[in-house]
Amino acid sequence: MIMKKLLLLIITLGSTIYVNAQTEVKLTINQANEQVISKHIYGHFSEHLGRCIYDGFWVDENSSIPNKGRIRLDVVDALKKINIPNLRWPGGCFADEYHWRDGIGPRNQRPKMVNTNWGGVTEDNSFGTHEFLELCDMLKCEPYVAGNVGSGTVEEMAKWVEYLNFDGVSPMATIRAQNGREKPWKVTFWGVGNESWGCGGHMTADYYTDLYKRYATYARDYAGAPLKRIASGANADDYNWTETCMKNIGSRMWGLTLHYYTIPTNNWKAKGSATQFNEEEYFSTMKNCLKMEELVTKHSAIMDKYDPKKKVALVVDEWGIWTDVEPGTNPGFLYQQNSLRDALIAGTTLNIFNNHSDRVKMANLAQTVNVLQALILTEKDKMVLTPTYHIFDLYKVHQDAKYLPIAFTSPEYIVGNNKIPALNVSASQDSTGAIHISLVNLDPKNKISLSTDLDGLKWKTVTGQILTSAKLTDINTFSNPDKIRNSKFSGAKKSGNLLKVELPSQSVVVLELK
Repeated sequence: MIMKKLLLLIITLGSTIYVNAQTEVKLTINQANEQVISKHIYGHFSEHLGRCIYDGFWVDENSSIPNKGRIRLDVVDALKKINIPNLRWPGGCFADEYHWRDGIGPRNQRPKMVNTNWGGVTEDNSFGTHEFLELCDMLKCEPYVAGNVGSGTVEEMAKWVEYLNFDGVSPMATIRAQNGREKPWKVTFWGVGNESWGCGGHMTADYYTDLYKRYATYARDYAGAPLKRIASGANADDYNWTETCMKNIGSRMWGLTLHYYTIPTNNWKAKGSATQFNEEEYFSTMKNCLKMEELVTKHSAIMDKYDPKKKVALVVDEWGIWTDVEPGTNPGFLYQQNSLRDALIAGTTLNIFNNHSDRVKMANLAQTVNVLQALILTEKDKMVLTPTYHIFDLYKVHQDAKYLPIAFTSPEYIVGNNKIPALNVSASQDSTGAIHISLVNLDPKNKISLSTDLDGLKWKTVTGQILTSAKLTDINTFSNPDKIRNSKFSGAKKSGNLLKVELPSQSVVVLELK
């Protein structure tokens, strides 16, 4: 089905009416080479950090919290609802100090270790390879394992791959069977190091690429489990790192990572509060969030030079807002609350990834439970779904759907002498033919009126859901867990073949046209 024309714009801001010079936006679909929004863009990240694994996914042995083999069931059920496609583990910085053999075998015999990156706490290694892969099985998602390049060896990584993936007689397969798993898991997503420019070894790009090729050579493809090797890519705007990896590694990797965190203040030593901020700080946060568009565009352009057929994926496997920790919590645990502002960041960033789905094939929000921009917060037997969780619930309709490009001119959100686009959008068509349009209005004061001509598309109904709240600082708490949640949206209607939408201020809306 070909849609010939999509979108907008008569924009009403306050009492002044702005009419875009371009009143109609055309949507074109390349039928010969259809682009798909990979479900793996909607991936997540769980590091051995603070209370993400221990006291998040993993409860005490004698806990009264409902669990299966110590894996917390309410957390699993919540993540299954949003169709979590993959989960990255064990880090992060932790990955490059993690030695996998310490996390297999009888739990009471596993050696303890110090988590030197995150709080200096002692871990008992009770959550290891088997437990992680059991969690992924319960979630019905694909595991994404980050291998240790920083403090590990080529042999160590090679044997971990064998332990996970070899179906036959071998030393690692024998040990796996002794530990209760006869058949291999056939894990394909495999990270070769993490942040090798920083906590993963403070390497140069040239040194890392030589090391990557050595490690990747011995991380073997076994029958039924060809590896998707993912190289440790750039920190934010380090374009030289991407250039070096593409030049020296090229197609010997399935993907190349990019890490970028949104911070409110541009000061890593005082990043700003998760819950106490004014409009100026909100504006600064959203401006920094929108930098993801620039980063993805520029890194993609470098990749295009070496890989014009886009065979190598850009994998944004750490993203999200990073604020100061909540008062009174361990600063090494990175526990922060999650506000409406964070939901707007999530919706905006996912729109960016959708719109770059020709190159961005995978992404992982940091992190899943109790750390950074978490989907879920826990406190003993209580659990809260954050505003960010509800965005992933809204956007799950885009997973593995056909991408529909949209071009439009956004109104401006202005604070002082600075301005950013107020509107961002992405759209897709699912296997049933339904069209989904996700719209984010970053302006906290003004609604946006949209009029969209959908000539050429036969559709009868429009429905939608919205996430918004009275204040940008609003949060869900254990005493009020449903303050911010998705609700029915009644601001869209069909007028002839026109789609008309009144998009409220500071809101995320996903429409469905059938």
